Amino acid sequence: MTTTTSADAAGTADAADAADGMGPLVAWLSRAGQRLRQADRAHPWALDTAVVLLVFLVFCLPDLLHGGAGDGDGPRRLRIAFTRLSPAAMLLLQAGLVLPLLWRRRTPMTAFGAIAAVFVLQWALGAALRADVALFIALYSLALHGRLRQLPWACGIMAAGMVLVALRASRAVSVWDALFFLLSTATAALALGLMVRTRRAQLAGLRERAARLEIERDQRTRLATATERTRVAREMHDIVGHNLAVMITLADAGAYATDTAPERGKEALQLIGDTGRTALGELRRVLGVLRETSDGAAVPPELSPQPALTDIEALCEGVRIAGLDIVYRTAGNVDVLDRGMQLTVYRIVQEALTNTLKHAGAGTRVTLTVVVEDTRLVIRVRDNGPAHRPGPPNEEGHGLVGMRERAALYGGKIITGPATGGGWTVEATLDLTPQDGAR
Repeated sequence: MTTTTSADAAGTADAADAADGMGPLVAWLSRAGQRLRQADRAHPWALDTAVVLLVFLVFCLPDLLHGGAGDGDGPRRLRIAFTRLSPAAMLLLQAGLVLPLLWRRRTPMTAFGAIAAVFVLQWALGAALRADVALFIALYSLALHGRLRQLPWACGIMAAGMVLVALRASRAVSVWDALFFLLSTATAALALGLMVRTRRAQLAGLRERAARLEIERDQRTRLATATERTRVAREMHDIVGHNLAVMITLADAGAYATDTAPERGKEALQLIGDTGRTALGELRRVLGVLRETSDGAAVPPELSPQPALTDIEALCEGVRIAGLDIVYRTAGNVDVLDRGMQLTVYRIVQEALTNTLKHAGAGTRVTLTVVVEDTRLVIRVRDNGPAHRPGPPNEEGHGLVGMRERAALYGGKIITGPATGGGWTVEATLDLTPQDGAR
């Protein structure tokens, strides 16, 4: 058992060493292939010309120097089976076989047809040339670059040509042996072309998918950035708008009380300071995640709990100091609401009270109710101020748009308008049914 284990370990180590040894070679071949593809894209004629020159040097030049494929030192029956050509005729046929390879990638069917025509003419004369390999190269190029519906016609022409060759060579070799060899070679060229074509299509699909995923990733990033900016802008609007409205009301009240009751003016200034500090703290919390140091390192945000339903009473107390008479009550099990829902309720109430403070003024009576029912939550803010609120006609302010966006997050809606019997009403209805994927 020990011997077997040692042998297995040694074999594994040898395989790992072989893989490590192949690594640089594979990397070099990959880089060489990439450089070749780049050069081919820059100079497409260069590769086609190189293929023609290579075929001429390897297959045509030996025939020109030593005679055709049936001449030379081969068996006597081969020399008898094939016709000997003059150098001029041989060169002419070789040119007809090899030169069409120059456009084998641009018009592969035309190149294949031209080579096949010369091939049939050559074998009709009974001559054998090594340059016939050009027909197999043309078939490979047609399978790789041509239209797939052209392949059956090319295969038929190829099969007819191979039958002609087998019949001409029947004095030297068996017809069936010749057909087997020739058709196997043609099938290999066709299969190789289709395999490379399929591989390139797969790689192109992978590149397209990678590019599409990259675009989708960038789009998701931009969408997330836009969403976050909208969220920050909405939070800042709620914080700044509410606290500024309270501070302005307190400042007006303090200025009025300075002449009649100086102690009330001092109290108003203190309340303005407290309100400003509260607003500054909330702004730091909201913008903390966006802050960066001068060297680009992120600064940890100042964390504090987000406002919840329990903070609505403090909100109402601050607005009462500014001059509104607020009656606040709740109904139903409000403790079961999640933090996101509670923040939404708080911001909607905050914006509604801010609008009341700005448009109705101090001394307005406000009734605020938050009711939790079976599958919905209803927020009602009603005041006895003027039914007409100043603002651009047929245009909603940013605060109302923000309330609608917050309500839409929970499948809700906002209804605003004059109340029956006078005053103004804001009613928000939120859906408490769990969203898909939230269960």
